[in-house]
Amino acid sequence: MPKVLRIINRFNIGGITYNVSYLSKFLEPTYETLLVGGPEEAGEDSSLYIPESLGLKPQVLTQFRRSINLRADYQAYREIRKLIREFKPDIVHTHASKAGAVGRLAAIHAGVPVIVHTFHGHVFHSYFGKLKTAFYLFIERWLAKRSSAIVAISQKQKQELTEVFHIAPSAKMHVIPLGFDLARFAQNQAENRRSFRSMYHLEEKDIAIGIIGRLAPVKNHRLFVQAIAHLKREGIGPVKAFVIGDGETRQQIVDYCQEAGISWSDRPEEKADLLFTSWIKKVEWALHGLDLITLTSLNEGTPVSIIEAQAAGKFVVATNVGGIGDVLHPSCGLLSEVTDETAFFTNLAQACRHFDEYSSQAESGTDWALSKFGYRRLVGDMAALYDKLLKQHGF
Repeated sequence: MPKVLRIINRFNIGGITYNVSYLSKFLEPTYETLLVGGPEEAGEDSSLYIPESLGLKPQVLTQFRRSINLRADYQAYREIRKLIREFKPDIVHTHASKAGAVGRLAAIHAGVPVIVHTFHGHVFHSYFGKLKTAFYLFIERWLAKRSSAIVAISQKQKQELTEVFHIAPSAKMHVIPLGFDLARFAQNQAENRRSFRSMYHLEEKDIAIGIIGRLAPVKNHRLFVQAIAHLKREGIGPVKAFVIGDGETRQQIVDYCQEAGISWSDRPEEKADLLFTSWIKKVEWALHGLDLITLTSLNEGTPVSIIEAQAAGKFVVATNVGGIGDVLHPSCGLLSEVTDETAFFTNLAQACRHFDEYSSQAESGTDWALSKFGYRRLVGDMAALYDKLLKQHGF
């Protein structure tokens, strides 16, 4: 059977780990897969429990780190070359930027027949300055020319990569949306809601507003804090805000709260406007307890939290970046341009004022999300691409 060496940046909690795990598991027995990636970083929780729960045994490349480090990156390159020699893959498929750079370079030099890269997001704006961004664009274009196929996870992302950033021609770019096991988001909703709201001392009248994901500059939590402050000034509520996740900007978010006059805590029993929960592995438990889900990012690929929120029947208020417009059902959310903070405040206030109406609308998103973003569709789409690419190489 054909062999796939699948490489991700690191095993931290997020949608990428779920997707590579489903692909590695459910492409069997047609494809044999070896899954490898770097360890989680400080402020992150390990996601190794996700592939291990599916019976997979991924390898951790200890030298693989998110930031550029020439010595560590070279060691990771050598480790991947060694894996290629030993495993002899017919396909090397990399996921996200660091894995895409180091992994594809190793595969090119090793003469692997088929090389595929998936952009789960990109760093071509809102991450770095002009010179560094230009360097990354040069590298990505060079690697794309030597790749068999590039996968975008939304039509919007494909349009950006081909027409705006000129990474690769449209013929080489394939759109394969993310896929997840979403059934659990439609199950045990009442029980989970009671449990979550009991733990965090929420009354039924309280509107619980959550933002879920890594705490990083690109996630723009300042806008979330300012939006909560706006609700408070307007007397809309009662509202309780939840920051679910962890990362490098936690202290900055605390500073934003203090500047905006928002009380905060990381203890469930304390009364505060905003609560830090850190990572919650059973995210469906949190979603069922929350009322509204927000996203304030400056840049995104396809945000997993938005897909999961719809599967749980929750209404979304978000900035219109990346592939959000492709994954958000029109009845399930309100979008505003990332440069229009006032529109975001207005949308969130409107969602709170008309909560019952919008929540009823959001229920239509459950079946839609389950059908469009299920992992079996993901596996089928990827298998079709692999089959096509291998036939082109005489397999």
